[in-house]
Amino acid sequence: MDQKTHEQVPPDPADPETPTVCARCGTAADRTPATWTCSVENGTRRYFCDDCARANIRAIEGRLDSPWW
Repeated sequence: MDQKTHEQVPPDPADPETPTVCARCGTAADRTPATWTCSVENGTRRYFCDDCARANIRAIEGRLDSPWW
């Protein structure tokens, strides 16, 4: 089974000057907190804060793109 099933996403640039922003509510954090959720949608990393991730955990685990929830 040598089929490629997923595209590789390039690593995030670790720029300490750029805050991480929740893709759902817009909450900003200086660094990406360990409790935030990261989702790759259409090759783009999207971060979700604790509150947004908790409110939509079933959709996230079901791998639904965020426009669905």
